[in-house]
Amino acid sequence: MNQPILLKAQISNVHFGIEVKVVEPVNLYGCSIGDHCFIGPFVEIQKDVSIGKRCKIQSHTFICELVTVGDECFIGHGVMFINDLFSEGGPAGGDKTKWKKTIIGNKVSIGSNATILPVSICDNAVIGAGAVVTKDISRPGIYAGNPAKLIRLLS
Repeated sequence: MNQPILLKAQISNVHFGIEVKVVEPVNLYGCSIGDHCFIGPFVEIQKDVSIGKRCKIQSHTFICELVTVGDECFIGHGVMFINDLFSEGGPAGGDKTKWKKTIIGNKVSIGSNATILPVSICDNAVIGAGAVVTKDISRPGIYAGNPAKLIRLLS
């Protein structure tokens, strides 16, 4: 009988700011997490991700390579970030030249189970639970739906 190769969740090669709280199990590697952040259980943050200061990342969230999150952001439970748009009809696999960046501004709140494609989201935006963000967001406001649309502007 064949035996699987077992890999353990781990924290490896992470630059932590001061007073960061992490609830295990998590899989964090090659990333940077700013001062006073909270990382919930069952979170994966991949290499080349930067999380700003005073952010809260809730459980079961996946943040893939090439994502930058600003300061004072809230990322709800089960939020998924995507860096591969399947531009040629299937996954890019290891061809990182086909992956795209995502930039999240400061004071952005992203509701549970949202999906964030490679986009730019401005400061002070609110993304509703379950939203699918497919296009850049350049005005502070509340966005919801699939695809996410502006519901109301914020001043």
